[in-house]
Amino acid sequence: MKIGLSLPVREMKNDLGAIKAFAELAEELDFSHLRIPDQVIRPDSGHLHEPMTLLAWLAGFTSKIQLVPSVIVLPLRRTAVFAKQAAGLDLLSNGRLRLGIGVGASPEEFAAVGADFHSRGARCDEQMTLLKQLWTNEQVEFAGRWDTISGMGLDPLPDQRPIPMWIGAQAVPRASVIRRIATLSDGWFVLSSPDEFVEVSAKIADAAQASGRDPAEIGTEAGVAVVGPREAEWQDRVRGWRKAGLDYVCLRTLGGGLDNEQHLSKLREIANQIPE
Repeated sequence: MKIGLSLPVREMKNDLGAIKAFAELAEELDFSHLRIPDQVIRPDSGHLHEPMTLLAWLAGFTSKIQLVPSVIVLPLRRTAVFAKQAAGLDLLSNGRLRLGIGVGASPEEFAAVGADFHSRGARCDEQMTLLKQLWTNEQVEFAGRWDTISGMGLDPLPDQRPIPMWIGAQAVPRASVIRRIATLSDGWFVLSSPDEFVEVSAKIADAAQASGRDPAEIGTEAGVAVVGPREAEWQDRVRGWRKAGLDYVCLRTLGGGLDNEQHLSKLREIANQIPE
C-alpha cells in the first residue's frame, strides 16, 4: 500500500513558499502522491486554488511524486479543453498525473458556469469515454449527446495513454456511480467505513465482471487524518486499510488548526511513524 498526502492548500492559502516546501518535503520523504481538492465557484467555498494550475506549478520543482487533483468536477468543464489541459500537465510532469473525477453536488456552482446540474452524471460518463479517446488517438471520431469531434485530435498526446481517472463519490455510492467506477474508471476514492467498504467493493466487483472487466484493475484509496479528533487512532486506521487491501492511503495534516510551519513539522513526524 502506498502512502500519500493531502496538500493543505486551504490552510496554507497564498503562502506559496510553504506550499512549495510541503511538496518538496513530501517528495524527499518518499510519499507517493499529493492530493489537491477542486472547486470553481460556490457559496462559502473558502480559500482554494485551481488545482490543475497549481499542480502544473508543482510539477516544475518535483520529479517523482504523483500529482492527484481530487476530485475535478468534470461536468463543469468543456471536454476538449480539459483534455488538452490534462495532457499538458501529464507531459510537464513526465506522466505523474492521476485524475480524480466527480460530478459535483452544488447547483449554485453549475448555474454559475452555465452547466446543467441535473444531467451531470450522464455528461460525466460521456466525457470520460471521450477523454480516453482524446488521450490515446491522434484523430478522434466521436458523436455524443454533448460533444462531437471528427477528424481531429490532441497534439501532443499525454505521456500516459490514457491518463488514469479515479472516481470520487459519496460514502455509499448510488448505483449509477457504482457502474461508473466499474466500467469507466481506474479506481475510486473510498469515503466509506471499513464495514461499508466490503459491501461497496463487492458491488463494484460484480458490476466490473458483468461488463467484462477484471475487478483487480480498479484501484482504491482512503483518507486518514493525522490531526484533530481522530489523531490518536491514525496508525490503527492505516493498519486497517492495509489489511483491507487498499492500494493507497492519503494522510491529512489539515483540520487541526496547524500553522504552516507546524504542517511541515507534522509531516516530518508522521513520516517516521507510518506502520508497516
